[in-house]
Amino acid sequence: MSISVQHLHKHFNGFKAVNDVSFSVEDGEFVSLLGPSGSGKSTILRCVAGLEIPSSGQIMINSEDVTHIPVEERNVGFVFQHYALFKHMTVFENIAFGLKVRKIPRKERDEKVKQLLELVGLTGFEGRMPSQLSGGQRQRVALARALAPEPKLLLLDEPFGALDTRLRKVLRSWLKKLHDRVGLTTLLVTHDQDEAFELSDRILVIHQGAIQQDASAKTIFNEPATDFVATFVGETNRVEGMVRHGLVEWGPFKFIPLTNLKERTKATVLFRPIDVYVSSQKEKEDEVPGTIQSTRFLGALEELHIKLNDGDFILIAQIPKGVAHESGFGVGKKVYVKVTSFHVFGKIRVN
Repeated sequence: MSISVQHLHKHFNGFKAVNDVSFSVEDGEFVSLLGPSGSGKSTILRCVAGLEIPSSGQIMINSEDVTHIPVEERNVGFVFQHYALFKHMTVFENIAFGLKVRKIPRKERDEKVKQLLELVGLTGFEGRMPSQLSGGQRQRVALARALAPEPKLLLLDEPFGALDTRLRKVLRSWLKKLHDRVGLTTLLVTHDQDEAFELSDRILVIHQGAIQQDASAKTIFNEPATDFVATFVGETNRVEGMVRHGLVEWGPFKFIPLTNLKERTKATVLFRPIDVYVSSQKEKEDEVPGTIQSTRFLGALEELHIKLNDGDFILIAQIPKGVAHESGFGVGKKVYVKVTSFHVFGKIRVN
């Protein structure tokens, strides 16, 4: 089952929630719409599902134009953040509901529910009510119910958003294995970068109703297409430099842009804290001296806030905690730093 969305627009009382969005999802692919709250990602998903009618544009599912086809005729499974289970029905009855509506014979229906309970790891829970289940179990019931009518497409709208961090990680791993086993074309909406990175074949970063970048997780992290992508995905040092003689100067650093920038224009330079190399002694000529102002423990990493000796410039570095301990990287420690990877985005001319 493939999806093709072309020039999708959705307006609400003059507000452009979705602005000229085009993308495709191949058969069996897992694609995530990643963005902050209010970016338009859920509206895009609801248009694909048929829960919202586009203001303009076209939605194709398996080469069929479904733009104005009712949701019940699209054969898609939809899972919401808050489960939306029928509270007065048992687990078995919730999963069987869609099959019953479609008038599937009882014997076939019962066998299908049994298979789904096994698939989502809830065999033995069929007689329980939703109130007797944990959040993770309820979300698995919701997924089983969505899968029961054998949809051609699975749409997930922040399915783990209401769960705690530990349970989200468990269910992400479970969903990944389920997708690999079933191979169902899946479109996920999330604001959780870890979730998108772990699950997706491709990620569409959404901002202000438009696609900022469409690429793999590795490409989005290492080669962000825009300033927004670089700052939204992962932690980033964001500094303003000036173009002089083809280089972007920021304090004692000189960055080489990939494209030509006009002289005396401002440019934004972004680099990940993990791309800042820190050493106790100067090892190379281009390393810059500084002093650690503060530290922050991040579990496997130690975050260092370093003030450069040349001017009032501060950058953030993240290094393995073992390296930090062995090197004695604490507050007041004199260090040398080098930026090993960065991205430059041009800005306005300064007169």
